[in-house]
Amino acid sequence: MTTATILFVDDEPDLEALVLQKFRRQIRDGAVNFMFARDGIEALQSIEQNPHVDMVVSDINMPRMDGLSLLQKLQEAEDKKSTIIVSAYGDMSNIRTAMNRGAFDFLTKPIDFGDLELTIDKTIRHVEMIREARRRQIEAERAHASLSRYFSPQIASRLAADGEADGMAVHWREVATIFTDITSFTSLVESATPEVLGTLLNEYVGGMTDVVFAHEGTVAKIIGDAIQILFNAPEEQLDYATRAIACARDLDGWAEDFRERWNSRGVNFGTTRIGVHAGPALVGNFGGSRFFDYTAYGDTINTAARLEAANKFLGTRICVSATVANSAENFQGRPVGDLVLRGRREPLRAFEPLPAATFEGPVTAQYSEAFAKLEAGDAAAMPAFAALVGLHAEDSLAGFHLRRLLNGAKGVRMQLE
Repeated sequence: MTTATILFVDDEPDLEALVLQKFRRQIRDGAVNFMFARDGIEALQSIEQNPHVDMVVSDINMPRMDGLSLLQKLQEAEDKKSTIIVSAYGDMSNIRTAMNRGAFDFLTKPIDFGDLELTIDKTIRHVEMIREARRRQIEAERAHASLSRYFSPQIASRLAADGEADGMAVHWREVATIFTDITSFTSLVESATPEVLGTLLNEYVGGMTDVVFAHEGTVAKIIGDAIQILFNAPEEQLDYATRAIACARDLDGWAEDFRERWNSRGVNFGTTRIGVHAGPALVGNFGGSRFFDYTAYGDTINTAARLEAANKFLGTRICVSATVANSAENFQGRPVGDLVLRGRREPLRAFEPLPAATFEGPVTAQYSEAFAKLEAGDAAAMPAFAALVGLHAEDSLAGFHLRRLLNGAKGVRMQLE
């Protein structure tokens, strides 16, 4: 039980002894604690020294500062105190003024101590309600601050309001996951000054996080320059695959603009590589009772990370699995091939997402024809890719397949280490 601290403000010399006598049982039981002041000025000084005061019982007529002036001061303070005003019987003008200024209740003189006890009990219950409301608000603000590291403002607000309950427990869940990483970041760390590196990385992570939150994704982990993102967790998103593909493309666009901007300043910032996959994962708060660490583990997560790394060999910036591509609405992209990722025996069909204008353009149609020949084992695949690279030397994926063919490879299945 919490002890309520009550400040009596009255210049009557016998009041203190009388109150302590009348409430001796409650004082002994720890229900209440009384403080006393002779006028409004002394009361304000006492509250300044003892901010834990819960309620004030104040007479109106006092020297130096009267009760109505004290009430006004108390209501102007940030931490408003529940105040009971004591007035002479029939002094309705002052009572009306007190209630208009925010008094919680009033009593008339001579004080009926039974009435005073009931009024104090009622006020204490009101104070407890305020305390509980403040406690819940503080808890919600703390939860929101913690959740805002991982979730968009909309999701964080909903989770904080719900008390983080259901979606935070560790459980298996279907998710789409994105992995991003920066090429040659280690070299940048070794060459850049701490000031430049700190500014650059903060801007990069902040901008990438903004993109994720715009799609209502979850930032599960940030490890240096690498970011792990989840969709369909903690809340259900029926279109999670579509969101993941759209987010990956927007992340790529933002990261490319960022790279070009910093490269123009003489900082050699690398390309951001992105991998996307979907499937079951173990999701939840893995931080125990002391820490909050919302993340995901499992083969789905590992596969997304390996698809991100596959970009290095393919020459692409985004590599997504057929699993997520087939689940996304109106997916637009071109096939990469059947990748046998590190630690895997079975191949995984992968795609490179494309902007609508590129997907509908002649280059994609030419690539699709060459890829179909490659998949069919047609010897015409090599000249088809050679012709494509001749017209579009910047097409890294076409160049990758041409090099494979020149080195004697066949088909679309490829082993990546």
